Amino acid sequence: MEGNRPSPPAAAAIAAHRFGLGEPTLRPLAGDPQGWLLAQIGPAGAQLGEPLTTLGEGIRSYARLLQSQRAPSAGMPADARSAEQQFAEHFRSIVQGDIRAHLATAAASTRPFAERLAWFWANHFTVSIAKASARGLAGAFEREAVRPHIAGSFEQLLQHAVRHGSMIRYLDNEQSAGPQSRVVLNRARRRAGDDNPNAPRITGLNENLAREVLELHTLGAASHAYTQADVTALAAVLTGWRVGPGGFGAMASMASMGGMGAAGAPEPPRDFATRFDPAWHEPGPKELLGKRYAEGPQALEEVLRDLARHPATMRFVSGKLARHFVADDPPAALVERLVATWRRTDGDLPSLYRELVLAPEAWAPQPAKLKTPAEFAVSTFRLLDLGAQPFTRLPDGGIGTMGQRPLAAPSPAGWPDRAEDWLGPDAVWKRVEWATRVADRAGRNV
Repeated sequence: MEGNRPSPPAAAAIAAHRFGLGEPTLRPLAGDPQGWLLAQIGPAGAQLGEPLTTLGEGIRSYARLLQSQRAPSAGMPADARSAEQQFAEHFRSIVQGDIRAHLATAAASTRPFAERLAWFWANHFTVSIAKASARGLAGAFEREAVRPHIAGSFEQLLQHAVRHGSMIRYLDNEQSAGPQSRVVLNRARRRAGDDNPNAPRITGLNENLAREVLELHTLGAASHAYTQADVTALAAVLTGWRVGPGGFGAMASMASMGGMGAAGAPEPPRDFATRFDPAWHEPGPKELLGKRYAEGPQALEEVLRDLARHPATMRFVSGKLARHFVADDPPAALVERLVATWRRTDGDLPSLYRELVLAPEAWAPQPAKLKTPAEFAVSTFRLLDLGAQPFTRLPDGGIGTMGQRPLAAPSPAGWPDRAEDWLGPDAVWKRVEWATRVADRAGRNV
């Protein structure tokens, strides 16, 4: 080692583990570890596994299940299972396929740095199956909103993530209606009809998505760059953004009336992209972070564009990137260079990745990060050259036993990224037990 620069073998190991997910041999990257990483920058590829459910397919399957539950087909016996059991089993196969694809793709990938980046952004913009309303949607979110856009600008990624139907559903924006919106005023005039169990659920102005966009996705809570009034204003901007033609509530209503899958009834539209419903939108201009935005669907795009260029967003997200790849307490100089790169390139993500890879701080030979259970397991399987094989029997490869159930972060904040969050005695012992089981199965083949 020369000064604080790693030796060539150490640099190869840093590339493979600090930026990647482990390699069975370091020989292919030993000559140019940085070049090996830089060559991987680009959109994340397609995931392994067939068939993988899209958001639209997930909503259609939800509606058809409701239809079959309420009106069994002629000649078919009614399902004796409870509605809860039917839904749990239906979504279990989707969830297992998503988990298997998420992990097997990383274990078999020839671009592990790209996979790490996809994992980072999917965790930054968390949609978690730990919340029942997001069952069957987290995998589609990663495939549609995150993976294709990790090599664009941060604004592009933010726009796709916030407006994806899975995020709208996960953070309850589907139920959010402006206090002065047409749907709320009409509901108030027809209170006698509110006992309709199939009417779309309205909770008034729901601030969940707005709060997380500001606190977790862009400005960061520690920045103190926004106020409660800004949260409320963004929630008003977000009203009207819903899932598909009428949202999940409308799907339930159509199914109950035989409008989906019934004999002679038309199939639901194939385009279930998030849509803007003006009847749910709060009328009038909104003031957010000192700027006025006119009512209508264009306001959300304008707000997200401004948030992506806000200095607090640059600093918060740059710090998270440096923390993930370099150190729990990232070097201030590195964060400053990332912020400067963001400002110079208007948030071009490949430029940020290159700044990280070429940063001298990222190549300090001293160990500075602890792998999460998912990274630990996938690295183990890659080192053993097992590819996607470990996920054939168990979709999660046993990772859930170490306290990190894939695609199921405990909150919208995602999984923690600091060693102290994974180093409790019980957590370490679970890693030892998992590693022992893997060694018992694979040891004789090494």
